[in-house]
Amino acid sequence: MSKHAEKPAYTVGLFVTCLVDVMRPNVGFAAVKLLEDAGCQVAVPESQTCCGQPAFNSGDNADTAKIAKAVIEAFEGFDYVVAPSGSCAAMIKEHYAELFDTDPHWAGRAHELSARTYELTSFLVDICGMQSVEASLDAKITYHDSCSGLRELSVKEQPRKLLKSVDGLEIQEMKRPETCCGFGGTFCVKYPEISGKIVDEKSDDIISTDADILLAGDLGCLLNMSGKMHRKDAPVKAYHVAEVLADMADGPAIGAPSKPFTLDSLKK
Repeated sequence: MSKHAEKPAYTVGLFVTCLVDVMRPNVGFAAVKLLEDAGCQVAVPESQTCCGQPAFNSGDNADTAKIAKAVIEAFEGFDYVVAPSGSCAAMIKEHYAELFDTDPHWAGRAHELSARTYELTSFLVDICGMQSVEASLDAKITYHDSCSGLRELSVKEQPRKLLKSVDGLEIQEMKRPETCCGFGGTFCVKYPEISGKIVDEKSDDIISTDADILLAGDLGCLLNMSGKMHRKDAPVKAYHVAEVLADMADGPAIGAPSKPFTLDSLKK
């Protein structure tokens, strides 16, 4: 059991996120383990959907409001809502209420959900009082501060606090860990040349640390950065911070094949 302050058992609704569900389910399982280690009772509402951020960033507030209502209803009744993503947590916590300026009923429900919503490492440290984790990893890591988690939710020291308790782990900071990776959700689609330039510079910063592993709290950022490093033939592996903290980083890295590719695999 991880060391944490004595707190009442909270009921937590895990907001899995679209990318975790589709691209990296192990992050969701790691989040559940960490929350249970912190003494929480965890549930994953089956009716949950996307947080609505892609539509919101594209200016489609009408459809975003419909999505937000579904999320609000799905997560009523929990003490807290936790997401292994700063961007999704920030969407719910910081932007839902503004969708309902002319609807006091839904605005009130959005504000209520906002007060209960946290990014994973922030929740573990700031609410559960977690001081350390039972994990080990003999590697040098560098940590990327994702934009939404850092700038909207003040997630900075919380993941590093927990990572320092991982046996065998060495943290090597980048020169600019707070610089955007260039993903930005729909930004990389709308402005691919600018996005490509940003991630090119970011990957150089990562590689210069001589780290074995890149960690972050947002899967979108990790997919973007790991893809660029793969194209540069850099040996840096990428994992979500939850996987390391939960001692569940023994599988393939993000973007790596689960088994060696062969022509025979295409015939199956």
